[in-house]
Amino acid sequence: MMKVLITGASGFIGGFLVEEALRRGYETWAGIRASSNRKRLQDSRIRFIDLRYDDPAKLTEQLTEHVRLYGAWDYIIHNAGLIKTLKKENFYKVNAEQTRIFLQSLQASGCSPKKFILMSSLSSFGPGDEKTFTPIKQTDPQRPNTVYGKSKMLAEKYVREQTGFPYVILYPTGVYGPGERDYFMEIQSIKSGIDMAAGFTPQQITFIYVKDLARVAFLAIENEKAVNKAYFVADGDVHTDESFARMIQDILGKKWVLRGRLPLGIVKIACWCSEMIGKIIGKEMTLNTDKYIILKQRNWICDITPLQDDLNFKASYPLRKGLEESIDWYRKEGWLKH
Repeated sequence: MMKVLITGASGFIGGFLVEEALRRGYETWAGIRASSNRKRLQDSRIRFIDLRYDDPAKLTEQLTEHVRLYGAWDYIIHNAGLIKTLKKENFYKVNAEQTRIFLQSLQASGCSPKKFILMSSLSSFGPGDEKTFTPIKQTDPQRPNTVYGKSKMLAEKYVREQTGFPYVILYPTGVYGPGERDYFMEIQSIKSGIDMAAGFTPQQITFIYVKDLARVAFLAIENEKAVNKAYFVADGDVHTDESFARMIQDILGKKWVLRGRLPLGIVKIACWCSEMIGKIIGKEMTLNTDKYIILKQRNWICDITPLQDDLNFKASYPLRKGLEESIDWYRKEGWLKH
């Protein structure tokens, strides 16, 4: 039985990666902190490890002992990372520096996998051209304009520079699905009868359902073409922020919604205020200055031709199907009232 380690396994995407690994028959190891919530990791087949990213020597020692007792993992999906933080420098510490330490410790301990999958983000490329609205391609220069995106780009650099094992880098676009919280805020707002978009020009946006993303990760593991390559991951369709909101409204069965578009200046102030409040109360906020930069960009279209050609990927969940399943989950779990 092939062994796979999934870091960040207790998070939104991580939980679905674990489910996909189990479904495919892997011996599945979940890399989580001791304090992490294990609610979604109840399957008795899951094995756990708390990796010591904060101490390179202890991490190498820990991995060496793991190899002695259990052998090296065949595959690693490095999904651990920060998407929100009160201190911007933590993005570099967790997303980039801890990835570098992990890569070095894997080689130093004899724990090198057959393939290493890095879960990055479209944010590491930054937005596409807002005049032509051509899709972002892998041959385009990376110009991340958020601290998060810059930290992910640095992590990718470390992965490419190491020579100990093959890798694949995945750049998912907007990831949604059961348990996701940012898009849920928009669903909740529309349910209450209000939909406010940022800017007067519609955004061109793309999505990937979390189950499809998990499937792509394992297609990358199992496909021999996917060696030292990188792929944008999206479902292949392009939407506007308005068509996305109207689709949610239709699924909710909401007849009337007050719809408007806010000037970017007001959105910027709102995001800044939200971030300041978060710092005062010690809470990571969905609306922050990095989020504003994402909201103000108009072109988030990406070219998934390499993904389709190499991995023969076709999305199982177009946006409407994925939203229907997500909204059904939010209702069943009590996040959203009927």
